[in-house]
Amino acid sequence: MFGTSGIRGTVGEEITAELALSIGRAVASDGYDRVVVGRDARESGAVLTDAVTAGLRECGTDVLEVGIAPTPTIARAVPRANADAGVVVTASHNPAPDNGLKLWSASGKAFDPEQLDAIATRVEGDEYDLRPWDGHGSLESLEDTTDRHAAALGEAVSIDEPPSVAVDVGNGTGAITARVLSSLGCDIVTLNGQRDGRFPGRPSEPTQETLDDLSALVEATDATVGIAHDGDADRMLAVDETGSFVPKDVLLALFARETATDGDVIAAPIDTSMAVDDALATVGASVRRTRVGDGFVADCATQPDVVFGGEPSGAWIWPDETLCPDGPLAACKLVELVADRGPLSDLVGEIETYPIRRTSVKIENKETVMNQVRDRIRERYDDVETLDGVHVDVDDGWFLLRPSGTEPVVRLTAEARDEFRAEQLEADAVGLLESAIATVSDIRP
Repeated sequence: MFGTSGIRGTVGEEITAELALSIGRAVASDGYDRVVVGRDARESGAVLTDAVTAGLRECGTDVLEVGIAPTPTIARAVPRANADAGVVVTASHNPAPDNGLKLWSASGKAFDPEQLDAIATRVEGDEYDLRPWDGHGSLESLEDTTDRHAAALGEAVSIDEPPSVAVDVGNGTGAITARVLSSLGCDIVTLNGQRDGRFPGRPSEPTQETLDDLSALVEATDATVGIAHDGDADRMLAVDETGSFVPKDVLLALFARETATDGDVIAAPIDTSMAVDDALATVGASVRRTRVGDGFVADCATQPDVVFGGEPSGAWIWPDETLCPDGPLAACKLVELVADRGPLSDLVGEIETYPIRRTSVKIENKETVMNQVRDRIRERYDDVETLDGVHVDVDDGWFLLRPSGTEPVVRLTAEARDEFRAEQLEADAVGLLESAIATVSDIRP
């Protein structure tokens, strides 16, 4: 039921008011007595929020209603309100027809797999503690959530010479970034600032391909950096002062190197570039790999020696601030870095990068195929990790074959220190995958 980032899908198909009602009932019945609820700007969120709120209250839980706000704003509100959990109705970076639900623990961290399994079991078994007419939970508004988040962002950074910044809100909930940076003295110009869950300005997910307008805006102005958010502002990506997109692994390396000192550890998923390891080695820090998904990165970030967690998708976590990926916080941190260290293009140039290949292969019976892949790789390679998919480390590179948690595809990533070796590793991985697919097809009845 739950993927790596909650439940997501097309409204009216996978995502319905009935499902939201069931999730609310299950969360309440599992002992969460006080729950914060909020949503992103999608129009379908109004109905889904009503449904999940009804399910919570029907089983005796008191609901604290935030309304429309960034996901990190809502997640931060959970511990502040002494709540037991939070529910955000959002599909994050997915397109407008989609929506979903993501659950947050009392610490403001995403529900872990055990917590999610408990909720899924209740939904699948219709195991709810429905209360009588006089046992329903209360409903009240939770005030000042955005103001408190904004205040925390302002306190988290120090910008002595505020630069000019372009902020692409993406028609989502991330306007708080422009608000805070302006209050810190930055000269701000915004793009796609009107909140609209249809995402008319650009697709909700910020990528190199979808940020052409932001790049053009930065080039045409004196902005020193361009910031972009997804629909619920848990992600942040950037372009430099020339309008060039900052590669995701490079942005991870910059944040990690800036945060960590000698002996520190940062958390990153298993498909992260070697560039991050090399950047951290210059300050005496190291990477601890996790399964793919910001929830797994957040879990690792709770360990005492981990000072930062990041995922190349654009999810950045500073555990001393919050265990939720916080796009506005990342934006403020990046502006602080540029104001202190100089042009972002120069900082990007300091990070040595390597040829990396990322692709996906559509496979309906991906788990059966991956079992075959795993057996073949273990026969052929010595350094094999099965934390998430199958990761193979060789002297001058690595590759990963990993089944998607949300789609019928296997994702392939290969990286090496030169172009020829990267192509060779990619070809090896593709060959292993194709061989496994052929074997599975031969043995199917």
